[in-house]
Amino acid sequence: MALEEQCSALPRWRSISLTHVEFPDDDLTGQVLAYISLLPVTILVGFVTLIVFKRELHTISFFGGLLLNEVVNWLLKQIFKEPRPCAGARSTLVTDYGMPSSHSQFIWFFVVYFFLFLYLRMHQTNNARCVDLLWRHILSIFLLGMALSVSYSRVYLLYHTWSQILYGGVTGCTIGIIWFLFTQEVLTPLFPKIAAWPISEYFLVRDTSLIPNILWFEYTVTRSEARYFRFQTVASDRRSLGFSVLQSRQYSHTKTLKVWQINMTK
Repeated sequence: MALEEQCSALPRWRSISLTHVEFPDDDLTGQVLAYISLLPVTILVGFVTLIVFKRELHTISFFGGLLLNEVVNWLLKQIFKEPRPCAGARSTLVTDYGMPSSHSQFIWFFVVYFFLFLYLRMHQTNNARCVDLLWRHILSIFLLGMALSVSYSRVYLLYHTWSQILYGGVTGCTIGIIWFLFTQEVLTPLFPKIAAWPISEYFLVRDTSLIPNILWFEYTVTRSEARYFRFQTVASDRRSLGFSVLQSRQYSHTKTLKVWQINMTK
């Protein structure tokens, strides 16, 4: 009897809406769109993973912009206090307010910032201009489709109205443009100084904004280190020829950097 009284006295329960998505029963389209609506969560996990393993300042700045965008969304919801459509149709309560849509605002911030990064900030190699432009266009089309899919999923699943999606998208695009300009004009010139801080050096935080092609650079440096360790295994043979291990490592690094510079200037 005590248990029944305890259960009857329970307040309304609320779901963590970050990962909780409901869809109509026996609706395959709704199920697919429910998974698509979780893309912002996947992006957040990807950012945390990149920051932990890469510790690059621009990635940290991008992530900081996403968090700021979420704070703005929460403030706007408290100001407008517009309810979600069909709020009573679900078994579990989510956050009460739906204006503007946080999913729409998040995904459009991400996509617009990424667009600007691809076409304005990312360096282009002179020897593969057509290939660079092609993959950038393909990636842009994919990102645009992703943003439209996430936005549509929130309307289809009755979490938002079209006006809530529209205002969320416009807000996300606006903040994305502002944050990109702020990062480019204010933060990027400070990245070398920030990377030189003792705490940054302790946590291996780095700035790669001046490297033209980070993928090629990381590849050549990794290959250089692998060569060094191969040289170590045959160090005794090289010493017998008067070629020290230190000299072999310097030779490997010099040769790799020359190859990298030649490829970047083609």
